[in-house]
Amino acid sequence: MENLKSLILEISDNKISDINTIKHVQNELLNNLNNGILRSASPNGDGTWTVNEWVKKGILILFKYSSIVNMSVDKTLRFFDKDTLATKEIKLEDGVRIVPGGSTIRNGCYVAKSVICMPPMYINIGSYIDEGTMIDSHALVGTCAQIGKRVHLSAASQIGGVLEPAGARPVIIEDDVMIGGNCGIYEGVMVKKRAVLGSGVILTASTKVYDLVYETILSSSSDSILTIPEGAVVVPGARRINTEFGIANNLSISTPIIIKYRDDKTDAKTALESALR
Repeated sequence: MENLKSLILEISDNKISDINTIKHVQNELLNNLNNGILRSASPNGDGTWTVNEWVKKGILILFKYSSIVNMSVDKTLRFFDKDTLATKEIKLEDGVRIVPGGSTIRNGCYVAKSVICMPPMYINIGSYIDEGTMIDSHALVGTCAQIGKRVHLSAASQIGGVLEPAGARPVIIEDDVMIGGNCGIYEGVMVKKRAVLGSGVILTASTKVYDLVYETILSSSSDSILTIPEGAVVVPGARRINTEFGIANNLSISTPIIIKYRDDKTDAKTALESALR
């Protein structure tokens, strides 16, 4: 793996231009991404994560050294994309359920056994989707996003992607998280294990989250990104705008609120159905 890393960094720095070497690196990178051997971000076992910047640089090489080709199915279903970025080949023995109806999984991402894909949904390159996760209709898993085990991405939820800057952290969703419909998680935000996001919650690097239980305000800083704590139950809220104009016009701004932490009642409401997997 160190040899692959070294080659990717040299190609990225324009120190290697031999097309045969570049194609070999592209193929090896795709194979490792598809099999979950490489990840754009990796858990360290102590609750922290490491961003693998060189993996994202490798994905950028897939874009740079490629040509747009005709990937059309027929005259009415037309597609034109980079020749290195075709759809992922999934076989019956992979154990992934892809329900008919217009979904796409891009080459260069890992989708584990017992993942369920409801149409239409999209998984982009560099993503990692662990076992038992459901990606519901109209949901998006963006470039390099890391999704844990038994996560439920409800209808129209959006997990943002990132490729540039290369050192930026992707969105990380840990195990057993429930994400409600029409949620949006972007800009490297982390959601820790067993958290629940109510429908319509939007989280970005600049979002402030108000914890009513511990009476604290969660936000990003210069050395850490916004992190939703383990077991937190987050719902959409609002806070008043206290400027003279805001008060005069009764204005408020949307604000996610941690209203509680998971309990038996929450577990019952968010339990996954094993028969589906």
